[in-house]
Amino acid sequence: MNRLFNGAARAFAAPLASAAASAANAAPHSRGPFAVAWLRFLRNRAALAGFVILFLIVIACFVGPLLLPNNPVDSDWGSISLPPTWQSLHWFGTDELGRDLLARTLVGGRVSLEVGLLGTLVSGFIGIAWGATAGYLGGRVDAVMMRIVDMMYAIPYMLIAILMMTLFGRAFYLVVLTISAFSWLDMARVVRGQTLSLRSREFIDAAKATGVSSRAIIARHIVPNLIGVVVVYATVTVPTIVLTESVLSFLGLGVQEPMTSWGVLIEDGAQKLDSMPWLLLCPAVMLCVTLYCVNFVGDGLRDALDPKDR
Repeated sequence: MNRLFNGAARAFAAPLASAAASAANAAPHSRGPFAVAWLRFLRNRAALAGFVILFLIVIACFVGPLLLPNNPVDSDWGSISLPPTWQSLHWFGTDELGRDLLARTLVGGRVSLEVGLLGTLVSGFIGIAWGATAGYLGGRVDAVMMRIVDMMYAIPYMLIAILMMTLFGRAFYLVVLTISAFSWLDMARVVRGQTLSLRSREFIDAAKATGVSSRAIIARHIVPNLIGVVVVYATVTVPTIVLTESVLSFLGLGVQEPMTSWGVLIEDGAQKLDSMPWLLLCPAVMLCVTLYCVNFVGDGLRDALDPKDR
């Protein structure tokens, strides 16, 4: 899979990479650190191809259902259990109720991506606030806050998620809150480690000397210097949350009809794998390609933002 992706990446990203190289030679002394990181990211063909493919998938999931002639919830009783074909409007085929699988896959991708993005934002906000506060204040506050994180690590996450979904229902916002309840722990650890190295820097001592409060130092000086680490780690959190939502939906604890997601479609396709394998393959391929692209983008951002390579 990696070999095929890298081969496609070389053919797809060569023009953009050559343009980035020419831009890099044009003004070598007028670029800031983020511009240098962006140019370094553009030279990474796998990351660039992953970014472009991911962008196309996002556009297709959010705009595609509005342009397709088929509605994801309407049934075409003349095309029940139709396999994928280019000779009709059902390019991905239909399910046992005659619903267009392409429209349902795009709508399901929209729901899965929304869960991933919203869950990452919520968990990122909690993790940044928790980790930056613990790392900057240090001492007993740091010890107590990080022991709470350690205790939450010991809780069986999937069991608690299943219990919460069973007790409080399967509404969309509950799915996001349930997944976000434990997704911020890793972010808090990463942010705390970076904050411990930042709080001894000269600009932090200067801010303390001028009487700036601890809350203002964390908000104005600590958090802005964590953007690179947070962005890179967010690219790891997004596929994790998307995969968690897919697992919950596969177990029947995700979003409810008429909403759907890639996990719901995969669960439906797994039950009919012998008779209608396309019901499983189409959403599974979309999910795998999306996760691969996000991981490639994360690797590219990590390499581009690595201060050792600057």
